[in-house]
Amino acid sequence: MSSTSPHAGGAVPASRFDARPLALVAALVVLAGPCIGSTPTWLTLTVAGLAMGLILFITASGLTLVFGLMDVLNFGHGVFIACGAFVATSVLGGMAGWASGAVAWQNLAAVFAAMLAAMLTAGALGWAFERVVVRPVYGQHLKQILITMGGMIIGEELIKLLWGPAQIPLPLPPVLQGAWFLGEAVIEIYRLFAVGVGLVVLVGLLWVLGRTKVGLLVRAGVQDREMVESLGYRVRRLFIGVFVAGSALAGLGGVLWGLYQQSVVPQIGAQINTLLFIVIIMGGLGSTLGCFVGALLVGLMANYTGFLAPKVALFSNIGLMVAVLLWRPQGLYPVAQR
Repeated sequence: MSSTSPHAGGAVPASRFDARPLALVAALVVLAGPCIGSTPTWLTLTVAGLAMGLILFITASGLTLVFGLMDVLNFGHGVFIACGAFVATSVLGGMAGWASGAVAWQNLAAVFAAMLAAMLTAGALGWAFERVVVRPVYGQHLKQILITMGGMIIGEELIKLLWGPAQIPLPLPPVLQGAWFLGEAVIEIYRLFAVGVGLVVLVGLLWVLGRTKVGLLVRAGVQDREMVESLGYRVRRLFIGVFVAGSALAGLGGVLWGLYQQSVVPQIGAQINTLLFIVIIMGGLGSTLGCFVGALLVGLMANYTGFLAPKVALFSNIGLMVAVLLWRPQGLYPVAQR
């Protein structure tokens, strides 16, 4: 009787999900409790950190997709964030009756209209940016860094030309103002809203990339472009679609970040670019799930250290990134076969 391989019959063993990075998030939350001392304060900071993390995830998810799937270092990502934020100020200003009225559904309709307009505008800008700025430097990382940074500077100047250089207020509609109280803990309504939007984006991205034909073709195009093109699919169009989608997500993130700050400036994208690159490097370049976990870690760390040691808060996330990369040099969830 001949012996057979454990994997005979063509069966491929399912890969086991690695939960350790998610456990790192839970460990950070648990360890912060005794350091803060007050349970209500800890709960308030934790919800605030999760909200900040999910806004960063939305903003960074497009950046990690563009690098992971297209191998493009886009340091001009901030211009799409700023574009989305400023478009939101115009839309909410034009719908001031709905945005500032007392009717909850009108408030939400105005916010979602601003989000949709921001995504469409940032996506269109991303399409032009890819054609004019990025396309000539595919495969040339140093030139990509220089030319995309130049593109962001030009974009900021165009924003100043259209909306002016001054700070513009972006107040929350009444339905998103205020807070809920859990005992002595204060949970701001807008932060819960941001958490909900972030989770919807996460589920949508994971579903598109893992469960649809488009996601399959994009991932296959990264691994073997010639094979996908030989089947009659145009990989170039798929990758342009990825760039546009990533830009649109940055525009959505710009709206949420502007509402989070309740004001916008032309440099809003450049201001958070450092955090975004920390998130995607720590999560694993090209990994959506890694971007999600990395963003949660950054958001929580920023809020905890901002309360415990404000002078350390500016450097805490860099220290966190160094610690994670010493543990996992390729990031929390590295993309295989890059």
